[in-house]
Amino acid sequence: MKILIVAATEFEIAESIPFLQKYQVDYLVTGVGMTATAFSLGQQLAKETYELLLNVGIAGSFDNSRVLGDLVRVTTDRIFEFGAEDKDTFIPIETLGFGQSAFPAVLPEVELPPVYTQLDEVEGITVNKVHGCESSITRLKELLNPQTVESMEGAAFFYSAWRANVPAIQVRAISNYVETRNTKNWNIPIALSNLNRCLQEFILQHRS
Repeated sequence: MKILIVAATEFEIAESIPFLQKYQVDYLVTGVGMTATAFSLGQQLAKETYELLLNVGIAGSFDNSRVLGDLVRVTTDRIFEFGAEDKDTFIPIETLGFGQSAFPAVLPEVELPPVYTQLDEVEGITVNKVHGCESSITRLKELLNPQTVESMEGAAFFYSAWRANVPAIQVRAISNYVETRNTKNWNIPIALSNLNRCLQEFILQHRS
């Protein structure tokens, strides 16, 4: 099964790049955000054929009971608040009839490695602005499933895969809680270490 690893930044998969090259696994660094992800992945899929796309990266968690560094698999990701406001009411793009905001992971027909299937399932939201204001975070926690994670690319990744009709899955490592911005509380090193360990185990288990 030909796999493409997709990450927003080289920083997130730097530890695994020599490993991927050794095993001749393609990888794509798209750049940060929905626009860069959709464009870069669309270009790649126009010139190469894959049987599975795997998006990996770090994310913020709305669930403060999670341990920083935890790995999760995102089963559905959506562009957050894609639609219109009508005074105090938000109208989703689906209600407006102009498109959709939520996109699911699509599993391939073959069985996936345990290092993926044993991860906790969560929902994701994809944002242009990561949340760091107490009032907006409080509102979000009332609206969202507590298990939700936040990234800047996930929904665009699933959207691009859906349009190209390619199975796609997403794994995130929790680097921080969604709270008033305080980088001293983050643990990006442990998140990256766990993420890259998972990525390499996925490739090895897939090949065995």
